[in-house]
Amino acid sequence: MPASDSRTQRKDLAWAIAVGGIGTVLFAVLVVASWYFASALFLIFAGVLLGVALTALVNLLGRFTQTPHWLRLTAICLVLLGLLAGVLFYGGATIAEQATALSGTIKSQVVNVKNFLEKYGVDTSYLDIGNLTAAAATAPEGDKQQPSAQHNLPSAGTIASSGGAILSQTWKIVLGTVGAVGNFFIVLFLGLCFAAQPSVYRNGLIAIAPRRFGDDVAVVVDRIGETLQRWLMAQLITMFVVFLITWLGLTVIGVPSSFILGVQAGLLTFIPTVGALVGGLIVVLASLASGTFAALSAFVLFLGVHALESYILTPMLQRQALEIPPATLFAFQILLGVIFGVWGLALALPLIAVVKVTMEYVREEQPSAS
Repeated sequence: MPASDSRTQRKDLAWAIAVGGIGTVLFAVLVVASWYFASALFLIFAGVLLGVALTALVNLLGRFTQTPHWLRLTAICLVLLGLLAGVLFYGGATIAEQATALSGTIKSQVVNVKNFLEKYGVDTSYLDIGNLTAAAATAPEGDKQQPSAQHNLPSAGTIASSGGAILSQTWKIVLGTVGAVGNFFIVLFLGLCFAAQPSVYRNGLIAIAPRRFGDDVAVVVDRIGETLQRWLMAQLITMFVVFLITWLGLTVIGVPSSFILGVQAGLLTFIPTVGALVGGLIVVLASLASGTFAALSAFVLFLGVHALESYILTPMLQRQALEIPPATLFAFQILLGVIFGVWGLALALPLIAVVKVTMEYVREEQPSAS
């Protein structure tokens, strides 16, 4: 081999090793950054999903009226705002009352279930419901000792420590409330921005990609957008149907707080598999307070709603949106739920949809590239 060719080959090998090393380091940095900023990334992704949903509604409205994009978006936002204001205005007091009653019912039924299991020798020490049991057991005694406690004034140290505990708990509640409200408005702001100018952000994603991959990135972005739009529209219809049937069914059975139970069942439908199980468990626990017949009827209602969702609504509405095996989806949900908590559990399906669309396109392009 000539000396010049040997030097060229060594330079090419050194360049390939350098590029590979830099790529590996950058990928590691990206993984670490994604790990530390996972909550912010999930928040942004939730905003993107809201923007995709609003864009889907805008496009749907565009089939019936030839008006500008901004006008259709404004009309849809006003309609959604009016629906939310109407629900809060006419049913806000009822929702708050039913939510408070449901919280007390769930706590008491959890304690009853724990006592029932312990009666038959089942160890429940691993369950984190000791505080509920203690509260339920000490509440009557506290009421009995209240008159005599008036003669025993607490010391200054007791008052100071109690005041510090109250301030600490209040501060935690305030921070949690501010964080939740702040996250809500962040998602809302991002969703409105993405829906107002979807082409700007689409072109921005294409622009930051290398020029030779611009067409491929455009195809992948468009496919992801269409897939998420179809899935979100189908999911909204499914959530509404689950809410309506659960609410009416529990009202007929005579279970209290039927409206708020229907709302939580519909919202939890957004989380496949796990959400339905959690919603069914809450419904059954709440119905135990109304008697055995009501609990059995609620359980049968849950099975019917779950069958309707799994075997009729989802296959019919999402046959062109997503085709992900249930075991794969469930495993992915558990993995993201353990690592990232509620965000990972709730957004597992759209995330795996993005990965699936990208991998399908790469697999389609593989023969032509070779």
